Amino acid sequence: MTNLSVFDQGRAAPCPEPFNLTRYILDAGADDAIALEVIGTTTERWRYADLRDAVWRTAGGLLDMGLVKDDRLLLRIGNDAAFPVVFLAAIAVGVVPVPTSALLTDIEVRRIVAELNPALVAFAGGLDPIPDLGVPTLDAKGVAQLRTSEPADPVMGAADRLAYMIYTSGTSGKPRAVMHAHRAVWARRMMWQGWFGLRSDDRMLHAGAFNWTYTLGTGLLDPWAIGATAMVYTGPPDRSVWGRLVTEHKATIFAASPGVYRQIVETGAQGFDKLRHGLSAGEKMPAAVLNAWQQQTGKPVFEALGMSEVSTFVSSSPETPPKLGTSGRVQQGRRVAVLGEDGPVAPDQPGVLAVSKDDPGLMLGYLDQPTETAAKFRGDWFVTGDTVSMDAEGYVTYLGRDDDMLNAGGYRVSPIEVEAAMLACDGVLQAAAAEVEVREGVRVIAGFYVAEADLETMLTEICAETLAKYKRPRMFVKMDALPMGANNKVQRKALRSWKS
Repeated sequence: MTNLSVFDQGRAAPCPEPFNLTRYILDAGADDAIALEVIGTTTERWRYADLRDAVWRTAGGLLDMGLVKDDRLLLRIGNDAAFPVVFLAAIAVGVVPVPTSALLTDIEVRRIVAELNPALVAFAGGLDPIPDLGVPTLDAKGVAQLRTSEPADPVMGAADRLAYMIYTSGTSGKPRAVMHAHRAVWARRMMWQGWFGLRSDDRMLHAGAFNWTYTLGTGLLDPWAIGATAMVYTGPPDRSVWGRLVTEHKATIFAASPGVYRQIVETGAQGFDKLRHGLSAGEKMPAAVLNAWQQQTGKPVFEALGMSEVSTFVSSSPETPPKLGTSGRVQQGRRVAVLGEDGPVAPDQPGVLAVSKDDPGLMLGYLDQPTETAAKFRGDWFVTGDTVSMDAEGYVTYLGRDDDMLNAGGYRVSPIEVEAAMLACDGVLQAAAAEVEVREGVRVIAGFYVAEADLETMLTEICAETLAKYKRPRMFVKMDALPMGANNKVQRKALRSWKS
């Protein structure tokens, strides 16, 4: 560190070329080693040989269907192993997969299809095809049939070429597709020691679903890239199941969102004795939850801070002890700064968190949005929008967002998108969405509205039709007037302090 808030202590090793994300992910594990355990009413085990065979054959099946380089493949696959198989298969042969949350409504999917114009939409894992999408679709039987094709060889090429896209909420209220290069997965190696403490003999249990990008990266791709075992639970929701699974499946690392840790400590954490440590990301873990976890289990939790555009780049780890109140330390190999109006600020001063534009994990840009992409850069820096401070050791303290983005269980949600759904309800004159604290350490999205009558039932129904479950307000508050600023804009920050 210098006398400015800039962390620059060595660059990451360059991504080798020619490179293919899928080949890199599948090369590490021994044929007979267990790559994946899908834990439901029974346990489905995949050896690395099985995983490789399924991916290469599925890749061949996509080619047999006529898909070609740069075609877009929208994934509507639920909590099923078919999700990572099709994702990796597409990337292997130059088709661009676009994962989506299983929670999206039909209306949201249709909007994405209209923007993306995919060559194919694949449905599986309990998600049925949506009629009249206007593009070719494949049902679960068709997805399974892909594995009967002859294997295809991975296409090698430049590490900077487009590999996949993921949708994230935009500040304009319109979800945007983030384009990632093949090199993005190579950049994740900085997390192995910077966050995970990952080893080839680890057994990683992730509490998320297959189609969550947190699970896809941390729970699957990273363990596979080092030859470890990934485990995902697909059984019915059960907040008390995790300790039992850790014990029965001999998990060494447990990854989850803060909300899952909260549920565990509320029911009493048992069964975590053999766990080495936990991982947490998506939002800051409340101190009360962290303290309760450590008291009940005696195990550390290593947190991380990141975003869809560049994944995680600030974290604690077994080699980087947590520091109270911070989100962790900048990972070795990253170049990160805290910027003010005139550039990097002094240590411990607030500013906007920024990542070098040369970071190997940084996105290629937002699909078909060059202006919005350019707006995220300031000179040599990609500006995240997170307000933070950085101390002299490179530890980062999260202070909030410099916009009004909401956080719902690890998903960033645009308030504008929520407000648009609410304003579609007859009788709503004004609407605003904000995060509010309903009890210590628990924050939810609340919908505030102005109307002559109580419209909570109608608002609940409309939001259920148009918004994914994680975007929907957990409560609605009728008001006589919304707080407005001098520019006649809603002051969402004022709503955050609302108390019932």
